[in-house]
Amino acid sequence: MKEPLLECIPNFSEGRNWSVIGAIARAITSVSTVQLLEIDSNSDAHRTVMTFVGKPAEVCQAAFRAIAVAGELIDMRRHKGAHPRIGATDVCPLVPLYHISMEETVALARKLAKQVGNQLQIPVYCYEYAAFSEERRSLPFIRQGEYEGLAKRMLHFPPDFGPKTFQPKVGATVIGARKILIAWNCNLATRDLAIAKAIAGEIRTSGRKLPGSSHPEKQFLPGKLPAVRAIGWFMPEYNCAQVSTNLIDIDITPLHVAYEAIVETARKYGTQVIGSELVGLAPLRAFLEAGRYFFTKQGGTPPTEEAQLIAKAVEVMGLDSIKPFHPEKKIIEYAMQQPSLKF
Repeated sequence: MKEPLLECIPNFSEGRNWSVIGAIARAITSVSTVQLLEIDSNSDAHRTVMTFVGKPAEVCQAAFRAIAVAGELIDMRRHKGAHPRIGATDVCPLVPLYHISMEETVALARKLAKQVGNQLQIPVYCYEYAAFSEERRSLPFIRQGEYEGLAKRMLHFPPDFGPKTFQPKVGATVIGARKILIAWNCNLATRDLAIAKAIAGEIRTSGRKLPGSSHPEKQFLPGKLPAVRAIGWFMPEYNCAQVSTNLIDIDITPLHVAYEAIVETARKYGTQVIGSELVGLAPLRAFLEAGRYFFTKQGGTPPTEEAQLIAKAVEVMGLDSIKPFHPEKKIIEYAMQQPSLKF
């Protein structure tokens, strides 16, 4: 029987200081059996996403060490960035890859959350499948008010583990168990933040508020896509506005479906998608499905070769518009065949 494999994708509130980023990465790779697949940093978001895999116990050990180092080196009192966040380690999801159930992953996430809360004295909220209540499944709900509003919010919204009082330096951490998620941003041919926000509001599951309605039940319009979170922001580094998305269940809304919806909605607002970027890694099947779709849409017969399907997905969605797209680094199954990153 094959051994269970767990993925962890912690998001740290540091995207500019490479000495801090390197120290966190070394904390992860100090567990020798864990494979660090990618480090994805963005200075405007002031955020770094790291992806690593391994045996469940070792992955949790590496996650704990990384959260500890981030808590020591990141001071949230001085943090400003485009991405929503509430703590030094903002969110730390565990994802079951092979031969491990979601129930087992939930138990590991809650155990890690308790360890972080008790030993590191960091407030921890559990989310998604590891949440202790339905309302706490939602990461955006937990992040309401962000770090700046956390002290007030904790008065009536206590964490699941750790101190019940505000910790100014580290903020709080969100730990959970979830399915594979694709973090993916679309670049727009505009600098207009309002347009990016409007597009995000139309496509995300939660929808958008309608201005001027006197009827509360009519003040919110659901979005086009199920299992999608999205926000609009402006990225000075790219000199354009972006629609930043989380595709939280690609069985429900695949990557290419989200792309087509954003393209269509952008056209409505008089702009267009000029490329996109993948944050972190994504599973192979997302690119194969997208490649088949785009070949068919363009009137061709989809090839059987994986490389051709991936290349078509990258070409159409402009996944190499900001920087080169390397399948061996950005696709989970391929990255796992490479040596672990070293720092």
